Amino acid sequence: MKFAEFFAGIGLVRMGLERSGWTCAFANDIDPKKLEMYSAQYPDFGEHFVLGDIRNLDISQLPVVDLASASFPCTDLSLAGARAGLAGEHSSALWPFLELLHKIELIRPPIVLLENVPGFLTSHGGADFKSALLALNRLGYEVDALIIDAAHFVPQSRPRMFVVATYRPLQFRVCERRKMPKLFESQVRPAALAQFILDNPGINWNIRELPTLPVRSSDLPAILEPMSDDAPEWWSPARTEYLVNQMSSKHRQIADEMASRKEATYGTVFRRVRNGKSMAELRVDGIAGCLRTPKGGSGRQILFRAGNGRYNARLLTPRECARLMGADDFPVNVPQNQALFGFGDAVCVPVIDWLARNYLNPLLHELTSAECRMARA
Repeated sequence: MKFAEFFAGIGLVRMGLERSGWTCAFANDIDPKKLEMYSAQYPDFGEHFVLGDIRNLDISQLPVVDLASASFPCTDLSLAGARAGLAGEHSSALWPFLELLHKIELIRPPIVLLENVPGFLTSHGGADFKSALLALNRLGYEVDALIIDAAHFVPQSRPRMFVVATYRPLQFRVCERRKMPKLFESQVRPAALAQFILDNPGINWNIRELPTLPVRSSDLPAILEPMSDDAPEWWSPARTEYLVNQMSSKHRQIADEMASRKEATYGTVFRRVRNGKSMAELRVDGIAGCLRTPKGGSGRQILFRAGNGRYNARLLTPRECARLMGADDFPVNVPQNQALFGFGDAVCVPVIDWLARNYLNPLLHELTSAECRMARA
C-alpha cells in the first residue's frame, strides 16, 4: 500500500499511515522549516520529498500510488480566520491539488484523503465544501465525509474534517455500490454534516459505516514533562499573577478553587480578545485546547498549575505538543517556535492510524478485489 502525501508538513499523516502498513512513495510541501523537522524524523526524505509549491510540481515525478493525501492549508476556512474560503490566498491551494489529479488521469490514485478544519463544512454557507466535493465527482470520485476529534485518542480537543474519495473509472462503475445508511447522523457525522449530506443528493456520495470511536485512556497530566518547581520554563510570580488577573470572574473562581486544594491540578489557558480586551480563558476538563500555530501571543497554549495556595504557569513544551499529537518520540532539534508551528499545523497521528485501519485499508482491499473480479470476467 503506497501513498503520496501533499502538504506533508512535518510528516504526521505519514506516521499514522505507516503504523497501518502504508509506505510513503512521494511527499511535497512548500515550507523548508517543516522539511527540516520532517527530515529529522525520516532520514529517507531525499528519496521522495520534493520541496516547493504544488503548482510547480512536474507530474512526471509522481509515482503510481494507492492513496493521495492532502492536508491543505486551513487558514481561510478556520472560524478564527477571515473566512475567505477556497478563494483565499492559502486554502485555495486545494485547487492545484485537484488539477494535479486531473492531469494524471492514467495513474489517478484509487483513494484520495483530504483533511482540514470543520469550518470547511460551513465556509460560504457550505458552498465551498459542495464545490470541492463536486470537483472530486467530476474527476470520477465518489465521496464520503467525516469529522473526528483527536480527543478520542489523546488529551487534546482537535476536531478535523476528513473527506475520503473513491475513484470509480467507468469500466468499474458496474460494481455493486455500497448502500447508504438510512440514518446519516453518527459519532463521525454530527448533525450539521449529516444534514449537509441529506441536503445534497446531487453529490455522488459513497457513505461508509464505521465502528465506534475509542475512549481516550489518558488526561493532560499524562503528557507533561517532569519539571522541578525552579525550572526556568515556569513564569515569574508577577507574570503568572498578570495571567490570572486576565481571567473572567468565573474562570478566576475556578483557578482559586484549584489553588485551595492540597494537591496540584492542571488546566490550559489561551488568551483571546473579547470585546476588545485580552482575556485568559482557562480549561480544566483534562484535555488541552486545540494546538495552533504560534502566530502572535494568542496562538501559544499555556499550562496552568495550581495547588497549595499557589499558581504556576508556563508554555507547553514542544515535547508535550508532540505527545498531544500522538507523535511522542518525534525528534525536536529546532527552536521552540519552529517546533510549535510544526506540531500546531499537523494532523493527529492516532486519528490517521484509526482511519486507515477502519476505512482506508478495507476500502483498498475491496477496490483491489473488485478490479480482480472485473479482470477475470
